[in-house]
Amino acid sequence: MGDRTGTLVKPVDRLLLRGGRLLDPASGLDRVADMVVKKDVIETVGTVKSEGFKGKVMDCAGKVICPGLIDMHVHLREPGFEDRETIVTGCRAAMAGGFTAVCCMPNTHPPVDNRAQVEFIRERAGGLLVDVHPVAAVTVARKGEMLTEMGDLVDAGAVAFSDDGAPVATAALMRRALEYASMFGHPVIDHCEDLQMSGDGVMNEGSVSTLLGLKSIPTISEDIIAARDILIAEYTGGPLHIAHVSSAGTVRLIRDAKARGVPVTAETCPHYLVMTDEDVRTFDTNTKMKPPLRSRADQEALVTGLQDGTIDVIASDHAPHRIQDKQTEYDAAAFGIIGLETSLGLILTHLAGKNNMGLDRIVEKMAVLPRKILGLPETPLKEGAKANLTVIDPDIKWTVDRDSFLSKSRNCPFNGWALTGRSMAVINKGMIFSGSKIR
Repeated sequence: MGDRTGTLVKPVDRLLLRGGRLLDPASGLDRVADMVVKKDVIETVGTVKSEGFKGKVMDCAGKVICPGLIDMHVHLREPGFEDRETIVTGCRAAMAGGFTAVCCMPNTHPPVDNRAQVEFIRERAGGLLVDVHPVAAVTVARKGEMLTEMGDLVDAGAVAFSDDGAPVATAALMRRALEYASMFGHPVIDHCEDLQMSGDGVMNEGSVSTLLGLKSIPTISEDIIAARDILIAEYTGGPLHIAHVSSAGTVRLIRDAKARGVPVTAETCPHYLVMTDEDVRTFDTNTKMKPPLRSRADQEALVTGLQDGTIDVIASDHAPHRIQDKQTEYDAAAFGIIGLETSLGLILTHLAGKNNMGLDRIVEKMAVLPRKILGLPETPLKEGAKANLTVIDPDIKWTVDRDSFLSKSRNCPFNGWALTGRSMAVINKGMIFSGSKIR
């Protein structure tokens, strides 16, 4: 596997990460130190003399070393849509973006609704640096008619359930899904959309949609299902995770629910934090996504929700598409954009840089809380722990060039954007993927 500079994924024999800022929000660790990684284990944290060190050395001065980032909402498209993305190419994109783990959604063909499909994904990803955690469908074939064999799917390795791309069809099905999910401690990841409200809309309902003459999707389409499923989670006690939050109304519903002790968590995506429906004026089909880009007021509510803890996670909703699915009329274009390779840079530039969100909070939302929500093992920065790391350069300036992406697709609205901060290396399972010089 080659990255954008031709550097290969290499085995880690013994590697000294020299003078980096070790940042682990889960333990409160935040200090400059050396770290030695031997194969897949953190051997030493402290001060290490370079003289006589037997192994490779990476200069991490000015860099941040944190638990490996995890994107808990990606579409790898395999099986069935390998012309858009595969497990291998999606994991290459994840590594380039700074992620050591991803959770792949089940809207493949066939859908991930049985043990064989979960095992297929895990087998395909088995030798890769990036951990791939399958999310299984809530209902058979994602048709919203009958629950999947959730216990068998958990046993096969599914970490959550979702009919993503569509809401769980009825309140009765969602009730039963949450009741079963509570037995296994695995969340239901909720695509909140009232399909009748959305209709054949293609962008946010507001003054811009009126001006452009495009069919619209009101925020209440999201809010209605969020309200329904929060109430069901409150009634059942089942763990609910609301995906790709885009509206101020849903942020308010989640905040109120958390205050009542409802077991609800939530994520939003970088594109909702850096773009609004005003960007649709260009008619660039890479601004078309679902939920759609919302208003400035919605965006401000999302930022506030991240800052006050209402929104727990930042996830990309990486959604690859073929060129012909985007190079068409706005009404006919596919929904969705890729995001694995731009997510961290956008967040470092626009949240850390422009909204003064601390890097510790960003790492918490991109590395720590996703694992906690999914019940995955922690990845602490301490001696004896598995080496699952992301090395970030928070100050490097770069320009997005989608033609250099490792993803198979190019449907990115950020081409040409100037960003500050990106991943320089990822380490996991005794392997390293790096754009930095190692001597």
